Amino acid sequence: MQFSQILAQEHIKSHLIKSAGSGRIPHAQLFIGPEGCGTLPMAIAYAQYILCQNTTNENVGGNESCNLKFEHFSHPDLHFVYPTVSTDSVKSKPKSIDFISEWRQFLNENPYGGLFDWYRMLGVQNKQGEIRVDDAQEILKSLALKSYEGGYKVMIIWMADKMNIAASNKLLKLLEEPSDKTLFILISDNEEDIIQTIRSRCQVLHFNALSEQVITDALVSRENIEVRTAAKVAHQAQGNYNKALQLLQDDGEDVYFEKWFVDWVRAAFRAKGNAAAIQDLIGWSEIIAGLGRETQKKFLHFCTDMFRQALLLNYQATSLVYMEPKIEKFKLENFAPFVNGGNINDIFKELSDAMYHIERNGNAKIILTDLSIKLTRLIHKK
Repeated sequence: MQFSQILAQEHIKSHLIKSAGSGRIPHAQLFIGPEGCGTLPMAIAYAQYILCQNTTNENVGGNESCNLKFEHFSHPDLHFVYPTVSTDSVKSKPKSIDFISEWRQFLNENPYGGLFDWYRMLGVQNKQGEIRVDDAQEILKSLALKSYEGGYKVMIIWMADKMNIAASNKLLKLLEEPSDKTLFILISDNEEDIIQTIRSRCQVLHFNALSEQVITDALVSRENIEVRTAAKVAHQAQGNYNKALQLLQDDGEDVYFEKWFVDWVRAAFRAKGNAAAIQDLIGWSEIIAGLGRETQKKFLHFCTDMFRQALLLNYQATSLVYMEPKIEKFKLENFAPFVNGGNINDIFKELSDAMYHIERNGNAKIILTDLSIKLTRLIHKK
Protein backbone atom coordinates (compact mmCIF):
# COMPACT_ATOMS: atom_id res chain seq x y z
CA MET A 1 0.00 0.00 0.00
CA GLN A 2 1.43 3.35 -1.04
CA PHE A 3 1.37 6.53 1.02
CA SER A 4 -0.33 8.24 -1.93
CA GLN A 5 -3.37 5.96 -1.44
CA ILE A 6 -3.94 7.26 2.08
CA LEU A 7 -6.25 10.21 2.52
CA ALA A 8 -4.72 13.32 4.13
CA GLN A 9 -2.65 12.85 7.36
CA GLU A 10 0.27 14.49 5.54
CA HIS A 11 2.08 15.49 8.74
CA ILE A 12 2.15 11.87 9.91
CA LYS A 13 3.30 10.60 6.51
CA SER A 14 6.13 13.14 6.57
CA HIS A 15 7.15 12.19 10.10
CA LEU A 16 7.20 8.46 9.35
CA ILE A 17 9.18 8.89 6.13
CA LYS A 18 11.75 11.13 7.80
CA SER A 19 12.21 8.83 10.80
CA ALA A 20 12.61 5.78 8.55
CA GLY A 21 14.98 7.62 6.20
CA SER A 22 17.21 8.70 9.08
CA GLY A 23 17.25 5.22 10.60
CA ARG A 24 15.52 6.36 13.79
CA ILE A 25 12.65 3.90 13.94
CA PRO A 26 11.08 3.47 17.40
CA HIS A 27 10.62 -0.20 18.18
CA ALA A 28 7.04 0.37 19.40
CA GLN A 29 4.56 2.90 18.03
CA LEU A 30 0.91 3.47 18.88
CA PHE A 31 -1.39 4.88 16.19
CA ILE A 32 -4.48 6.46 17.76
CA GLY A 33 -7.37 7.80 15.71
CA PRO A 34 -11.14 7.54 15.17
CA GLU A 35 -12.63 4.97 12.81
CA GLY A 36 -12.19 5.75 9.13
CA CYS A 37 -9.22 8.12 9.51
CA GLY A 38 -6.63 5.73 8.04
CA THR A 39 -4.59 4.33 10.95
CA LEU A 40 -4.46 0.79 9.52
CA PRO A 41 -3.61 1.80 5.91
CA MET A 42 -0.90 4.11 7.28
CA ALA A 43 0.61 1.29 9.34
CA ILE A 44 0.71 -1.00 6.29
CA ALA A 45 2.20 1.71 4.07
CA TYR A 46 4.85 2.45 6.72
CA ALA A 47 5.69 -1.26 7.00
CA GLN A 48 6.02 -1.46 3.22
CA TYR A 49 8.29 1.59 3.15
CA ILE A 50 10.62 0.01 5.70
CA LEU A 51 10.60 -3.63 4.58
CA CYS A 52 10.94 -2.88 0.87
CA GLN A 53 13.55 -0.15 1.42
CA ASN A 54 11.55 2.28 -0.69
CA THR A 55 13.03 5.66 -1.43
CA THR A 56 10.31 8.13 -2.40
CA ASN A 57 7.29 9.68 -0.76
CA GLU A 58 5.09 7.57 -3.04
CA ASN A 59 6.46 4.42 -1.38
CA VAL A 60 8.07 2.96 -4.52
CA GLY A 61 11.56 2.60 -5.89
CA GLY A 62 12.85 -0.14 -3.63
CA ASN A 63 12.64 -3.91 -3.90
CA GLU A 64 10.09 -4.59 -6.65
CA SER A 65 9.28 -8.18 -5.62
CA CYS A 66 8.83 -6.99 -2.03
CA ASN A 67 6.35 -4.30 -3.12
CA LEU A 68 4.47 -6.92 -5.12
CA LYS A 69 4.02 -9.08 -2.00
CA PHE A 70 2.43 -6.14 -0.22
CA GLU A 71 -0.29 -5.95 -2.86
CA HIS A 72 -1.67 -9.17 -1.38
CA PHE A 73 -0.57 -8.44 2.22
CA SER A 74 1.51 -11.60 2.12
CA HIS A 75 5.04 -10.41 2.88
CA PRO A 76 6.66 -13.00 5.21
CA ASP A 77 8.11 -10.31 7.50
CA LEU A 78 4.73 -8.58 7.95
CA HIS A 79 2.57 -10.02 10.72
CA PHE A 80 -0.94 -9.08 11.88
CA VAL A 81 -2.83 -9.58 15.12
CA TYR A 82 -6.50 -8.60 15.49
CA PRO A 83 -9.56 -9.50 17.60
CA THR A 84 -11.14 -12.89 16.86
CA VAL A 85 -13.95 -15.11 18.11
CA SER A 86 -14.69 -18.81 17.95
CA THR A 87 -16.67 -19.80 14.85
CA ASP A 88 -18.01 -22.97 13.22
CA SER A 89 -14.61 -23.56 11.62
CA VAL A 90 -12.51 -22.53 14.65
CA LYS A 91 -14.39 -23.83 17.67
CA SER A 92 -11.89 -23.12 20.44
CA LYS A 93 -8.85 -20.97 21.19
CA PRO A 94 -9.17 -18.79 18.07
CA LYS A 95 -6.03 -16.94 16.95
CA SER A 96 -5.42 -14.30 14.31
CA ILE A 97 -3.54 -16.73 12.07
CA ASP A 98 -6.68 -18.90 11.88
CA PHE A 99 -8.47 -16.09 10.02
CA ILE A 100 -5.67 -14.78 7.81
CA SER A 101 -7.65 -15.41 4.57
CA GLU A 102 -10.63 -13.44 5.86
CA TRP A 103 -8.29 -10.71 7.10
CA ARG A 104 -6.64 -10.28 3.68
CA GLN A 105 -10.08 -10.16 2.07
CA PHE A 106 -11.11 -7.50 4.61
CA LEU A 107 -8.03 -5.40 3.78
CA ASN A 108 -8.59 -5.75 0.05
CA GLU A 109 -12.25 -4.76 0.21
CA ASN A 110 -11.90 -1.75 2.51
CA PRO A 111 -8.73 -1.02 4.50
CA TYR A 112 -10.64 1.87 6.13
CA GLY A 113 -13.15 -0.61 7.58
CA GLY A 114 -13.89 -0.60 11.29
CA LEU A 115 -14.13 -3.21 14.00
CA PHE A 116 -17.85 -3.76 13.43
CA ASP A 117 -17.20 -4.52 9.73
CA TRP A 118 -14.56 -7.08 10.72
CA TYR A 119 -16.91 -8.75 13.19
CA ARG A 120 -19.62 -8.87 10.56
CA MET A 121 -17.22 -10.67 8.21
CA LEU A 122 -16.50 -13.22 10.94
CA GLY A 123 -20.21 -13.70 11.59
CA VAL A 124 -20.04 -12.68 15.25
CA GLN A 125 -23.25 -13.36 17.15
CA ASN A 126 -23.37 -13.04 20.94
CA LYS A 127 -19.61 -13.33 21.28
CA GLN A 128 -17.27 -10.41 21.80
CA GLY A 129 -13.99 -10.18 19.93
CA GLU A 130 -10.75 -10.36 21.85
CA ILE A 131 -6.98 -10.64 21.41
CA ARG A 132 -6.03 -13.56 23.63
CA VAL A 133 -2.86 -14.90 25.19
CA ASP A 134 -2.64 -17.48 22.35
CA ASP A 135 -2.13 -14.55 19.96
CA ALA A 136 0.64 -13.22 22.18
CA GLN A 137 2.25 -16.66 22.07
CA GLU A 138 2.07 -16.57 18.26
CA ILE A 139 3.77 -13.16 18.33
CA LEU A 140 6.62 -14.71 20.32
CA LYS A 141 6.96 -17.55 17.80
CA SER A 142 6.85 -15.24 14.77
CA LEU A 143 9.43 -12.81 16.12
CA ALA A 144 11.74 -15.61 17.28
CA LEU A 145 12.32 -16.52 13.62
CA LYS A 146 14.92 -14.75 11.51
CA SER A 147 13.76 -12.07 9.15
CA TYR A 148 12.97 -13.58 5.75
CA GLU A 149 14.75 -10.82 3.85
CA GLY A 150 17.32 -9.92 6.47
CA GLY A 151 15.76 -6.61 7.50
CA TYR A 152 13.01 -5.63 9.88
CA LYS A 153 10.13 -7.74 11.15
CA VAL A 154 6.89 -5.75 11.54
CA MET A 155 4.05 -6.72 13.86
CA ILE A 156 0.81 -4.75 13.40
CA ILE A 157 -1.64 -5.20 16.29
CA TRP A 158 -5.01 -3.82 15.16
CA MET A 159 -7.47 -2.76 17.87
CA ALA A 160 -4.87 -3.27 20.58
CA ASP A 161 -7.41 -2.15 23.20
CA LYS A 162 -9.11 -5.55 22.72
CA MET A 163 -6.15 -7.40 24.28
CA ASN A 164 -7.11 -9.23 27.44
CA ILE A 165 -4.95 -8.94 30.57
CA ALA A 166 -2.94 -12.10 29.91
CA ALA A 167 -2.11 -11.01 26.35
CA SER A 168 -1.25 -7.48 27.50
CA ASN A 169 1.18 -8.79 30.13
CA LYS A 170 2.93 -11.07 27.66
CA LEU A 171 3.20 -8.27 25.08
CA LEU A 172 4.56 -5.95 27.75
CA LYS A 173 7.55 -8.25 28.26
CA LEU A 174 8.26 -8.13 24.52
CA LEU A 175 8.11 -4.35 24.49
CA GLU A 176 10.45 -4.14 27.48
CA GLU A 177 13.05 -6.39 25.82
CA PRO A 178 12.58 -5.90 22.06
CA SER A 179 14.48 -8.01 19.56
CA ASP A 180 16.81 -6.26 17.16
CA LYS A 181 15.13 -4.84 14.05
CA THR A 182 11.63 -5.57 15.31
CA LEU A 183 8.87 -2.99 14.91
CA PHE A 184 5.55 -3.10 16.77
CA ILE A 185 2.71 -0.90 15.47
CA LEU A 186 -0.29 -0.89 17.78
CA ILE A 187 -3.54 0.61 16.47
CA SER A 188 -6.57 1.68 18.49
CA ASP A 189 -9.61 3.95 18.50
CA ASN A 190 -9.48 4.21 22.29
CA GLU A 191 -6.14 5.12 23.81
CA GLU A 192 -7.41 4.99 27.39
CA ASP A 193 -8.46 1.35 27.04
CA ILE A 194 -4.83 0.26 26.54
CA ILE A 195 -3.02 -0.36 29.80
CA GLN A 196 -0.72 2.47 30.85
CA THR A 197 2.41 0.32 31.03
CA ILE A 198 2.08 -0.53 27.32
CA ARG A 199 1.25 3.05 26.31
CA SER A 200 4.30 4.35 28.17
CA ARG A 201 6.57 2.14 26.07
CA CYS A 202 5.22 3.33 22.73
CA GLN A 203 5.71 6.46 20.69
CA VAL A 204 2.15 7.72 20.31
CA LEU A 205 0.92 9.29 17.05
CA HIS A 206 -2.54 10.87 17.02
CA PHE A 207 -4.52 10.88 13.76
CA ASN A 208 -7.20 13.47 13.04
CA ALA A 209 -10.63 12.72 11.65
CA LEU A 210 -10.73 13.52 7.93
CA SER A 211 -12.08 16.87 6.78
CA GLU A 212 -15.28 17.08 4.75
CA GLN A 213 -13.30 18.38 1.78
CA VAL A 214 -10.90 15.42 1.84
CA ILE A 215 -13.79 12.93 1.93
CA THR A 216 -15.67 14.83 -0.79
CA ASP A 217 -12.64 14.82 -3.10
CA ALA A 218 -12.03 11.11 -2.44
CA LEU A 219 -15.65 10.19 -3.23
CA VAL A 220 -15.54 12.18 -6.45
CA SER A 221 -12.20 10.77 -7.65
CA ARG A 222 -12.46 7.19 -6.37
CA GLU A 223 -16.19 6.47 -6.46
CA ASN A 224 -17.20 8.75 -9.37
CA ILE A 225 -19.83 10.51 -7.24
CA GLU A 226 -21.30 13.84 -8.29
CA VAL A 227 -19.80 16.71 -6.27
CA ARG A 228 -23.01 17.86 -4.57
CA THR A 229 -23.90 14.32 -3.46
CA ALA A 230 -20.33 13.70 -2.31
CA ALA A 231 -20.36 16.87 -0.19
CA LYS A 232 -23.64 15.87 1.46
CA VAL A 233 -22.32 12.37 2.25
CA ALA A 234 -19.05 13.81 3.57
CA HIS A 235 -20.98 16.06 5.96
CA GLN A 236 -22.96 13.11 7.29
CA ALA A 237 -19.82 10.93 7.59
CA GLN A 238 -18.30 13.25 10.22
CA GLY A 239 -14.67 12.54 9.31
CA ASN A 240 -15.14 8.79 8.84
CA TYR A 241 -14.34 7.64 5.30
CA ASN A 242 -15.62 4.14 6.05
CA LYS A 243 -19.01 5.58 7.04
CA ALA A 244 -19.06 7.69 3.86
CA LEU A 245 -18.68 4.53 1.77
CA GLN A 246 -21.49 2.84 3.72
CA LEU A 247 -23.78 5.84 3.23
CA LEU A 248 -23.23 5.56 -0.51
CA GLN A 249 -24.30 1.93 -0.50
CA ASP A 250 -27.46 2.82 1.41
CA ASP A 251 -27.42 -0.61 3.04
CA GLY A 252 -25.03 0.01 5.91
CA GLU A 253 -25.95 -0.60 9.52
CA ASP A 254 -27.32 2.96 9.92
CA VAL A 255 -30.35 2.04 7.77
CA TYR A 256 -31.35 -0.69 10.23
CA PHE A 257 -30.35 1.37 13.26
CA GLU A 258 -32.64 4.20 12.15
CA LYS A 259 -35.62 1.87 11.87
CA TRP A 260 -34.96 0.27 15.27
CA PHE A 261 -34.54 3.69 16.87
CA VAL A 262 -37.75 5.09 15.39
CA ASP A 263 -39.72 1.96 16.36
CA TRP A 264 -38.34 2.33 19.87
CA VAL A 265 -39.20 5.99 20.47
CA ARG A 266 -42.64 5.60 18.87
CA ALA A 267 -43.40 2.71 21.21
CA ALA A 268 -42.13 4.80 24.13
CA PHE A 269 -44.54 7.63 23.21
CA ARG A 270 -47.48 5.23 22.95
CA ALA A 271 -46.64 3.60 26.28
CA LYS A 272 -47.40 6.68 28.40
CA GLY A 273 -50.61 5.94 30.21
CA ASN A 274 -51.21 2.91 28.00
CA ALA A 275 -50.28 -0.35 29.70
CA ALA A 276 -51.04 -2.38 26.57
CA ALA A 277 -48.32 -0.50 24.65
CA ILE A 278 -45.73 -1.85 27.08
CA GLN A 279 -45.96 -5.05 25.06
CA ASP A 280 -44.58 -3.15 22.07
CA LEU A 281 -41.53 -2.16 24.11
CA ILE A 282 -41.03 -5.73 25.29
CA GLY A 283 -41.34 -6.96 21.70
CA TRP A 284 -38.79 -4.38 20.56
CA SER A 285 -36.43 -5.47 23.36
CA GLU A 286 -36.72 -9.09 22.21
CA ILE A 287 -35.80 -8.12 18.64
CA ILE A 288 -32.68 -6.17 19.68
CA ALA A 289 -31.75 -8.85 22.25
CA GLY A 290 -31.68 -11.37 19.40
CA LEU A 291 -28.83 -9.48 17.73
CA GLY A 292 -25.17 -10.01 18.55
CA ARG A 293 -23.70 -8.11 21.47
CA GLU A 294 -21.42 -6.05 19.24
CA THR A 295 -24.44 -4.97 17.17
CA GLN A 296 -26.34 -4.09 20.35
CA LYS A 297 -23.46 -1.94 21.61
CA LYS A 298 -23.05 -0.14 18.29
CA PHE A 299 -26.80 0.44 18.07
CA LEU A 300 -26.85 2.03 21.54
CA HIS A 301 -23.97 4.29 20.46
CA PHE A 302 -26.11 5.23 17.45
CA CYS A 303 -29.04 6.04 19.78
CA THR A 304 -26.75 8.31 21.81
CA ASP A 305 -25.84 10.17 18.62
CA MET A 306 -29.51 10.51 17.62
CA PHE A 307 -30.46 12.01 20.98
CA ARG A 308 -27.48 14.37 20.80
CA GLN A 309 -28.51 15.50 17.30
CA ALA A 310 -32.09 16.08 18.48
CA LEU A 311 -30.80 18.17 21.40
CA LEU A 312 -28.67 20.32 19.06
CA LEU A 313 -31.66 20.84 16.78
CA ASN A 314 -33.85 21.75 19.76
CA TYR A 315 -31.36 24.46 20.74
CA GLN A 316 -31.07 25.79 17.18
CA ALA A 317 -27.48 24.57 16.59
CA THR A 318 -28.48 23.46 13.09
CA SER A 319 -24.96 23.75 11.63
CA LEU A 320 -23.91 20.85 13.88
CA VAL A 321 -26.77 18.58 12.82
CA TYR A 322 -25.69 16.03 10.23
CA MET A 323 -28.14 13.12 10.65
CA GLU A 324 -31.03 12.93 8.21
CA PRO A 325 -33.34 10.00 9.10
CA LYS A 326 -35.02 8.44 6.07
CA ILE A 327 -37.84 6.68 7.95
CA GLU A 328 -41.29 7.62 6.64
CA LYS A 329 -43.16 10.24 8.71
CA PHE A 330 -40.29 10.64 11.16
CA LYS A 331 -38.64 14.03 11.22
CA LEU A 332 -35.85 14.93 13.60
CA GLU A 333 -37.20 18.46 14.01
CA ASN A 334 -40.51 17.05 15.29
CA PHE A 335 -38.74 14.75 17.72
CA ALA A 336 -36.24 17.39 18.93
CA PRO A 337 -38.61 19.24 21.37
CA PHE A 338 -38.79 16.09 23.50
CA VAL A 339 -35.00 16.08 24.06
CA ASN A 340 -33.89 18.94 26.30
CA GLY A 341 -31.72 20.00 29.20
CA GLY A 342 -34.18 18.46 31.64
CA ASN A 343 -33.79 14.89 30.42
CA ILE A 344 -30.70 14.55 28.23
CA ASN A 345 -28.26 13.74 31.05
CA ASP A 346 -30.51 10.99 32.39
CA ILE A 347 -31.03 9.57 28.88
CA PHE A 348 -27.27 9.46 28.29
CA LYS A 349 -26.71 7.84 31.68
CA GLU A 350 -29.25 5.09 31.02
CA LEU A 351 -27.80 4.38 27.56
CA SER A 352 -24.28 4.28 28.99
CA ASP A 353 -25.34 1.92 31.78
CA ALA A 354 -27.07 -0.38 29.27
CA MET A 355 -23.90 -0.54 27.13
CA TYR A 356 -21.83 -1.28 30.23
CA HIS A 357 -24.06 -4.18 31.30
CA ILE A 358 -24.32 -5.65 27.78
CA GLU A 359 -20.54 -5.54 27.41
CA ARG A 360 -20.30 -7.55 30.62
CA ASN A 361 -22.64 -10.24 29.30
CA GLY A 362 -25.77 -9.21 31.15
CA ASN A 363 -29.13 -10.53 29.97
CA ALA A 364 -29.81 -8.29 26.96
CA LYS A 365 -33.60 -8.70 27.05
CA ILE A 366 -33.83 -7.58 30.70
CA ILE A 367 -31.36 -4.71 30.16
CA LEU A 368 -33.16 -3.39 27.08
CA THR A 369 -36.65 -3.77 28.57
CA ASP A 370 -35.53 -1.82 31.62
CA LEU A 371 -33.97 0.84 29.37
CA SER A 372 -37.18 1.10 27.32
CA ILE A 373 -39.40 1.65 30.36
CA LYS A 374 -37.02 4.31 31.67
CA LEU A 375 -37.00 6.01 28.26
CA THR A 376 -40.81 6.18 28.34
CA ARG A 377 -40.60 8.17 31.54
CA LEU A 378 -37.66 10.37 30.49
CA ILE A 379 -38.92 11.31 27.04
CA HIS A 380 -42.01 12.93 28.55
CA LYS A 381 -40.01 14.78 31.20
CA LYS A 382 -40.42 18.55 30.86
